[in-house]
Amino acid sequence: MVKTLRLLDLANEAKGITENIDSTLIVKGISTDSRKVKEGDLFIAIEGENFDGHDFVRQAFEKGCSGAVVHKDIKDIQGLPVVRVNNTLHALHEMARYYMSLFDIPRVAVTGSTGKTTTKEMIYKVLSQKYNVIKNIGNYNNHIGLPLSVFQIEEDHEIAIFEMGMSGFGEIDLLASIVKPDIAVITNVGLSHIENLGSQENIFKAKLEVTNYFSDKNILIINQDDSFLNTVSERMRPYQVIGIGFGSASDGVISDVSNLGEKGVNFLLTFRNTSNGFKLNAIGKHNVYNASMAVVIGLLFDVHIDDIAKGISEFEGYNMRLNVEESKNGIKILNDAYNASPDSMKAAIDTLMTIEGRRHIAILSDMLEMGDYSEKYHLEVGKYAADSGVDQIISVGKNALFIAKGAGNMSGNNVCYYKANIDLINDLDVLIKPGDVVLVKGSRGMKMEEIVHSLKERG
Repeated sequence: MVKTLRLLDLANEAKGITENIDSTLIVKGISTDSRKVKEGDLFIAIEGENFDGHDFVRQAFEKGCSGAVVHKDIKDIQGLPVVRVNNTLHALHEMARYYMSLFDIPRVAVTGSTGKTTTKEMIYKVLSQKYNVIKNIGNYNNHIGLPLSVFQIEEDHEIAIFEMGMSGFGEIDLLASIVKPDIAVITNVGLSHIENLGSQENIFKAKLEVTNYFSDKNILIINQDDSFLNTVSERMRPYQVIGIGFGSASDGVISDVSNLGEKGVNFLLTFRNTSNGFKLNAIGKHNVYNASMAVVIGLLFDVHIDDIAKGISEFEGYNMRLNVEESKNGIKILNDAYNASPDSMKAAIDTLMTIEGRRHIAILSDMLEMGDYSEKYHLEVGKYAADSGVDQIISVGKNALFIAKGAGNMSGNNVCYYKANIDLINDLDVLIKPGDVVLVKGSRGMKMEEIVHSLKERG
């Protein structure tokens, strides 16, 4: 946060009641974590499910914060600069909205069921070839993380990129109301969070909230091959729609895809009657969609095509998202332990089959937040893995039992099921041999990195 602000101004934006605050008190930064408070920060006491920032207000003052925003009565802070509000989370949103309004720079929003972070990072690589670009801190893409990311914008930033996550209706609308994006990307409409939203149609509607503040000057970039997104038409919307896909009706047409296994993917993109080839060092054909969206955004911002190609080639993947790693005894590991949904499971299985190795083995765990659809989609993933030619399927976790059942058309010796990670880890030496290629994937809560770590230490 470089634009130093008066605490009084921020308090007014949050409609707060001030105590012990005069017009000279300056805020140098915003923090919701008392452990990370720096001198001059404004500490906002957020009340969460597992913590309450109000318990740490005194600690924040001891670290030198310039003031605190609270919605509870707290002992031992008499005489200190405090802003009292009805809801500290809402106050954070109002302050971020105000801070964002102080900058006249283009804003790009990225959302979708899968590929959000990857696409954001690709766009960042492309635009950074020409501009000073700011992006979300890590995976700060929710109702707390995105506002905190807004406060990282500095005077010399020229473009801001914001990833937006959601689990229900209204969440992306809130984030879009803070950022007011000029360009938005929706990577796809999958099945993540279907437990909360009830249907894929509702997931589609929730993703479209990113356009709630659009006018005819704004642009939405979509995956034209997605069965929901391809129904978005300029004729029904006040903004421009740019579709990316393999079909000739797309605005950006992907063609000549050459899958190079663990060395990446080559592809051709034709946009506005000009075709250009690109080399993507990240693995997986599904990443071609993400890269193509980044290319189009680069062109919209007048980045030279050679610089766009350079930016695309510089992207090499993201932590625990289909990273190729190797064990001490020569086992190739596709570490995709960050998260999982039916669509991303299938994409990862497709990628597994492009990597050369003695055997192709899929270690698959639970996909969380599937609700009443859980059994159906775990069965579907198991069948997909079996039909794809995977040599061995190993499922681990409560719902992963249905992955094993879905793969029932494979011979019994090629399908294994374990209730817990530790049970599988104890059998890894028997199941996995040098020269094998192993996909490890599951939802974040399943801690599949434990299996990746055990595999890497083999030999």
